[in-house]
Amino acid sequence: MADLAKLPVTVVTGFLGSGKTTLISNLIKNPGGKRLAVVVNEFGDVGVDGDILKSCAIPDCPAENIMELANGCICCTVADDFIPTIEALMALEPRPEHIIIETSGLALPKPLLKAFDWPDIRSKITVDGVIALADAEAVAAGRFATDVAAVDAQRLADESIDHETPLSEVFEDQISCADIILLTKPDLAGPEGVAKARAVIEAESPRAIPVVEVAEGEVDPRIILGLEAAAEDDMDARPSHHDGHDDHEHDDFDSVVIDIPEITDPAELVARIEDLARSQNVLRVKGYAAVAGKPMRLLVQAVGARVRHQYDQPWGDRPRAGRLVVIGEHDDISMDAIRAVLSPAREAAE
Repeated sequence: MADLAKLPVTVVTGFLGSGKTTLISNLIKNPGGKRLAVVVNEFGDVGVDGDILKSCAIPDCPAENIMELANGCICCTVADDFIPTIEALMALEPRPEHIIIETSGLALPKPLLKAFDWPDIRSKITVDGVIALADAEAVAAGRFATDVAAVDAQRLADESIDHETPLSEVFEDQISCADIILLTKPDLAGPEGVAKARAVIEAESPRAIPVVEVAEGEVDPRIILGLEAAAEDDMDARPSHHDGHDDHEHDDFDSVVIDIPEITDPAELVARIEDLARSQNVLRVKGYAAVAGKPMRLLVQAVGARVRHQYDQPWGDRPRAGRLVVIGEHDDISMDAIRAVLSPAREAAE
């Protein structure tokens, strides 16, 4: 007899660098007894997050259950990418018991929810819940909020100005769509920062939403899986800045890919990335570097000027070629300027 129960899907959203991949890596290792499948949607054509997750694969979530959709928005390419991917996962043997979708850090979750009404899948899957991650330190620092003083000054000059920034719109849409919010990196924010971040989120939330502090992506899967929210049937309770639009654009943000030859000093590369964040207002850098004399690949992850790096896995037979994805607001992204900042690291390696 066919299983008529809808397959639950959890949508994990959150701004660039909020910790989505770390969270899902932990869920793969501790799935709460569920057989998982994962869809990773990245902004840019270098599949860093998918590669990280595949390295965490276990029998309950093997590598073939982890699918990547790079350089695109799955809610904008429903027929071409999203539907075939979901159908391929549902056809796996054994069939997954729960699908997790990691959206790009610039994704608006509500348009994705609308994709679940697509005729080919609406009777087969349901959105178990939308999980939004928010970086406590970044939220407390006001990086995603509109500058109130600047808005007031602009209003005096022109009341017709749209005062929302691209960053604040994405952040607010992600919070508004969520069933539960995970406040990440509380150790970096400290108690005062966490309290301030909670206040910001409460002010932005259209309804009462649970907020849970999570460090290093470690959370009991029972907290975020099995919510049975059926979010696709609850769209009116999830307001968006883009309600009423048939589509949405990502023109506010852009990415460039920089090839990095083998380097000798990771600290020099870190310093250049920190400089890049300050001088070019870069939001996110992620990718890999090859370090001379080291058989392991150097994984690099940066949020603004906060850079993390670690050796994650051997290069093996792959070419020792480094590559970084740099993401920022469209008007701030300049290939020449980015290359100029990173070129000293390149020259040191050549």
